[in-house]
Amino acid sequence: MIPFELAQPTTLAEAVRLLDPDDPTIRPAAGCTALMLMMKAGVFRPAKLVSLRRIEPRYAGIAIATDGLRIGAMTTLGTLERSADIRKHAPVIARTLRTLSNVRVRNVATVGGALAHGDPHMDLPPVLMALGATLTVVGPDGERRLPLDDFFTGYYETVLQKNELIAEVHVPAQPSMQAAYMKVTTGSVDDWPALGIAVALVRNRGTITSVRMTASAATDRAMRLRSVESVLTGEAVDDELLMRAGEAAAGECEFIADVRGSAAYKRELMKVYVGRAVRAALARGAD
Repeated sequence: MIPFELAQPTTLAEAVRLLDPDDPTIRPAAGCTALMLMMKAGVFRPAKLVSLRRIEPRYAGIAIATDGLRIGAMTTLGTLERSADIRKHAPVIARTLRTLSNVRVRNVATVGGALAHGDPHMDLPPVLMALGATLTVVGPDGERRLPLDDFFTGYYETVLQKNELIAEVHVPAQPSMQAAYMKVTTGSVDDWPALGIAVALVRNRGTITSVRMTASAATDRAMRLRSVESVLTGEAVDDELLMRAGEAAAGECEFIADVRGSAAYKRELMKVYVGRAVRAALARGAD
């Protein structure tokens, strides 16, 4: 690696000021699990890294509010996995993280970094999206709030500006929600998935009254499966309904081919795992 300057601001506002939207060699650094690999491979050669490790501690914690969970962007994935508050109020997050990479990575990687990186193979984004999460983003002009639904725009691409940072993730309270995440890997259980499916639903007397379903890895970004949501809402679950939902998902998505499978293979996975994810959610108590 070539030499670079390391800035270590003590506030989020100071970190934002150190970012230059016109200089692509300046980059914020949180857990650096992906960034270091890019630097070692020579894909990215920074002139300056702005470390976020010393900013205010409140951006590295989890808080329970009346309207749900507030997760600081510098909270590590390992902290989320072990948090009693997460296990109580959004246990699908804790379950998901047990198969995300390995414990060494989870103890360093941060929530904000996992989202800002825009990697479509990450397990956390589709889960947070299914839970209806929103982001607080801070830039030179102040804060803005945006739904995670609108955050990812393409392969490793987000709406985040070069001089903006994610400050916080808000997961709304959903006391009657049942949720599940399923990943399909061609390797070990903690490998990058060929397909990730997350679903959060509410059922009343056997009928699905509301549902959010998301997909990742098989597509170029984490995305809502709105056609599936339309098929499922207001219906009682049976095999025929889940088959229609799987076909709707396969027709809605543009699939990407990679080392984990062809586009045709991932399309067939989608047809099957939409139904399996719904069944998995229904098999659990309220999350």
